[in-house]
Amino acid sequence: MHLFSLNSPDLMILLWRGKFDCEKTDNRASWDWAVLQGNTWKEHGKAVASCTPYMPGSFDRPPRNPAEKINSGYKAWEFLLYFYGLGPCLFFGVLPDKYWEHYCKSVRVVQLLTQNSCNSNELNESNILFTKFSDEFESLYVQRRTDRIHFVRPSIHTPSHIPFETIRVGPGAIYSQWTMERTIGNLGEEIKQHANPYANISQRGVRHCQVNALVAAIPDLIPAEAPVHGSREFDNGYIFLAATDTAAREVTALEVQAIRQYYLTAGDPQSESWIPKVVRWARVKLPNGQIARSRWKEDVMALNSIRISRNVKVSISYSTDTLNFAYYFLRFKLDST
Repeated sequence: MHLFSLNSPDLMILLWRGKFDCEKTDNRASWDWAVLQGNTWKEHGKAVASCTPYMPGSFDRPPRNPAEKINSGYKAWEFLLYFYGLGPCLFFGVLPDKYWEHYCKSVRVVQLLTQNSCNSNELNESNILFTKFSDEFESLYVQRRTDRIHFVRPSIHTPSHIPFETIRVGPGAIYSQWTMERTIGNLGEEIKQHANPYANISQRGVRHCQVNALVAAIPDLIPAEAPVHGSREFDNGYIFLAATDTAAREVTALEVQAIRQYYLTAGDPQSESWIPKVVRWARVKLPNGQIARSRWKEDVMALNSIRISRNVKVSISYSTDTLNFAYYFLRFKLDST
């Protein structure tokens, strides 16, 4: 958690801003990578902040303007979204190409190693890219100069061991500090006896462990979730949620073309004269628990008052309800592209 979310971004951003410690025998004016200064840094910060409305609420706290807030309690989660999510786009054209390409190697590796699961090909790719990243860091930034050895913090070489450790202990998402800190927060919220908080929180932890042990032994103890009123559930894990159209309505010419193409791909061609009608739904719950909204309803909300949640990636497998799902989900697909 802290290695990727705090240590690595802190090193690179300080270098790019020209704020890193500089020895007397060195000169910051010779640092061609130090481009995030003056108006460039301010404009970059505004670009980061302007991305907030386009990040779904399920992404939790969006990164604030780093030009204004990076030294004011910038959270590890903000660094993670900023540096590894938005960074490849927002640093493109700002950093010189060779430094941007070098940085993207670390982004690719972090995105692979923080998944819930990794296959052997991804681990092999991570090992190769991290090795290249650490070697190129010394050639690009240190340049064999003894007065720049302090550039090489542990966060440059330590990550090269993570692909091998992933084989031994699993992906970082499993043992990351995120889980522990969330657990501490949840248990802290349950404290009822503030006169003796430590004994109280330990008992709450014991009770949770007991419940988890019972559920692991007898999964049926967890009651099934009651269906949401007005929802429609599909066998592939997707659930439509209200609001919904009161009647089926005709669609635009481009939407007709998309629906026909979908049916053709599914092996069910439709005639040229066929004009489909669809019932639009406001929201859909994805199998991962994320809730996305359609443009149909988001368009009636003020952009500065919402976090757009229609920008999601949907993978659909063919099943008995697939065609019906595509039929109703059309608005989500078209509006997200």
